[in-house]
Amino acid sequence: MDHPRFFTRTVLAVCLVAALAACGKKEEAAQAAPETPPDPMLVTVQPAMAGNFKVGKLATAEISPVQEITGRIDASEHRVTRIGSAVTGRVTEVMVEIGDTVRAGQALARVASPELTQAQLAVLRANAASSLASRAVDRARQLLQADVIGSAELQRRESELSVANAELRASTEQLQLLGMSNGDIQSLRTKGTLAAATLVVSPRAGVVIERNVSQGQVAQPGDPLFTVADLQKVWVIGAVPEQAASSVEVGQSMEISVPALGGDPLTGKVVVVGATVQPDTRTVAVRTEVDNPKRALKPQMLATMRISGAASKVLAVPPSSVVRDNDRDNVFVKTGENKYRLTPVELGPNSGGMRPMLQGPREGTEIVTEGAFHLNNERKRAELE
Repeated sequence: MDHPRFFTRTVLAVCLVAALAACGKKEEAAQAAPETPPDPMLVTVQPAMAGNFKVGKLATAEISPVQEITGRIDASEHRVTRIGSAVTGRVTEVMVEIGDTVRAGQALARVASPELTQAQLAVLRANAASSLASRAVDRARQLLQADVIGSAELQRRESELSVANAELRASTEQLQLLGMSNGDIQSLRTKGTLAAATLVVSPRAGVVIERNVSQGQVAQPGDPLFTVADLQKVWVIGAVPEQAASSVEVGQSMEISVPALGGDPLTGKVVVVGATVQPDTRTVAVRTEVDNPKRALKPQMLATMRISGAASKVLAVPPSSVVRDNDRDNVFVKTGENKYRLTPVELGPNSGGMRPMLQGPREGTEIVTEGAFHLNNERKRAELE
């Protein structure tokens, strides 16, 4: 038997079996190795679609920071009058309703009052005393000329007339304070006609925005029965968080949008910044005043106030480059030829057609400035596939 040849054949067979076993293990390892999942934020577009997207470098722009807060329309307190009854009495008639336009001096309600009757009687007594004292002075002057009385008696009677006239003036002014018109007072003095009730009148022209009285109700002096407001100018009131209050100053420009009216926004300036913080909401009041010639702005309408600060150069992106995804703002950053990555960013509100970047890529980074919405749709489609 040829031992060397047998040994060689045995070695070759063993090597062949070992090689086949190694190949089998490699194939099993390759099949067992997990595949790397594709990045869902990365999108690759076909060269033919590249022209649909415009890319630009992230750069600075002159931006005025804008704070957007919720506000409301309110009547100007400088143009609001709260009107009550000057006497204690029962309301016998209410002449206006909420929303009515009234003129200065117009009657709003009628109040019957025993207090008014007593005040009228006081005027009648003072008027009679004044007339009597005036006639007494006239007689004293005649008697003095006839040398029947002395000058001291005339002076006494003139003093009584002065007191009577003063009492008449005081009682007449009291009637005026109780709401009685000059015409009714004159009729009372000449004819002795008592007025059964007094009128609650509006001292200014405007719109009735509150009515707190009903017929038959007993009114007390100081009770606000009506509120009349001149709505030719109105306030817009909002509140900024206490952390941002230091950046708001009187005189800053403001843009006001009223959703109920639509149309073009109104413009104004900050006229008041509150000096205190509301403890419940931790906010500071901000107010402006706007013209309202057509009375389209009505108290309690909701508004959005955008307060513009001083302009400065900051990184900014156009709104067309922003994609809203997963409840936050994103931009597409170019990572290679026809490759883009959806990148989260933090942006401020739109100002002058640009949005300031608070947190995100560095200056000079290439981002998609136009077509970002369609590029995001392409990314979602690829993710589904």
